[in-house]
Amino acid sequence: MSLGLNQVFGNICGIGLFQVTHLIASGWRSGDNKLYVVGSVLIGVGPRARENLTMPVRTPVVAGQFYPVSREQCQAELAEYATVSVSTQEAGTAADRDRVEPAGRIDRPVGGIVPHAGWVCSGSVAACVIRELARDPALETFVVFGAVHRVSGIQASVFGRGSWRTPLGDIEIDEALASAVVSASPLIVADPDAHRLEHSIEVQVPFIQHFRSSVKLLPIMVPPSASSHEVGRIVGQKSRELGRVAAFLGSTDLTHYGPRYGFVPHGVGPAALKWAKDVNDRRLLEIVLDLQADRVVYEAERHHNACGSGAVAAAISACREKGASRALLLQHTTSYEVLRARMGEMDDAVGYAGVIFG
Repeated sequence: MSLGLNQVFGNICGIGLFQVTHLIASGWRSGDNKLYVVGSVLIGVGPRARENLTMPVRTPVVAGQFYPVSREQCQAELAEYATVSVSTQEAGTAADRDRVEPAGRIDRPVGGIVPHAGWVCSGSVAACVIRELARDPALETFVVFGAVHRVSGIQASVFGRGSWRTPLGDIEIDEALASAVVSASPLIVADPDAHRLEHSIEVQVPFIQHFRSSVKLLPIMVPPSASSHEVGRIVGQKSRELGRVAAFLGSTDLTHYGPRYGFVPHGVGPAALKWAKDVNDRRLLEIVLDLQADRVVYEAERHHNACGSGAVAAAISACREKGASRALLLQHTTSYEVLRARMGEMDDAVGYAGVIFG
């Protein structure tokens, strides 16, 4: 994409270019850069003030850092990402992959996995997944399971009322589905405040609005735990019971490798970054492609190859509940591969993958 660095990195005061590159490449991680932003649940006012006073609106937290703050810039970048071609790399279960047709496709995908870094690094990967899911003309709701970077806890947190705002406008929350899943299990709670500073769902929403402006949204943050996949099963089940035509997204980045992340089991340099992608990322992706939701969190805890393993486990489980039996890996890249031409050689990298299930 032909974007200048000023446009890419936005107006972030007090952070050097190296730090900004890290921030955008990997998303926020607890204890990293001292970046303070204003983000809150906004109480609406206006022509429908009386009604809106009870309807929370989540306002953008990372617009201007992870993606453009203006509607026009967002639309221009999204239009460019929408033209990125899909190159299917893997499909089906491990036993089936050698037999997949060259044009291997899933005609009716019900969900997928997307990265949540700054658009300049992972936007094309997220776009190819959301574009595929949005092709269903009957689609009503995007359920987005988000990685948890900013709060602690063991329960999944639902933003269950009102709407989310982006530079493209507001997207309505699927309140009926939210109520159903919160009522179904103590594993899931209504906690809009938990979403206030989290970016892992926010960066997906403009893509959803771009490809399918009429759908609703259900944001659910899922911490990694032994019950993460059960959260997804419950959400998939309640979606089916309501007759909801929904797509399920899990938001995660893959291996965070390099001195910046304190993870250098193979040293530094190009060979180490190749190991992070081709070996460590692939360990997690093999489990994802086999739709083994109950193995994802344990794998990520042992090998540090996903920051949103709870979200991934939930998304796989929800998709299986809706009948998914296959997976396709549409793209797999890293921040090193994306930024090297612009930034030169570097010792750190974050992995990104786009997967669909059906």
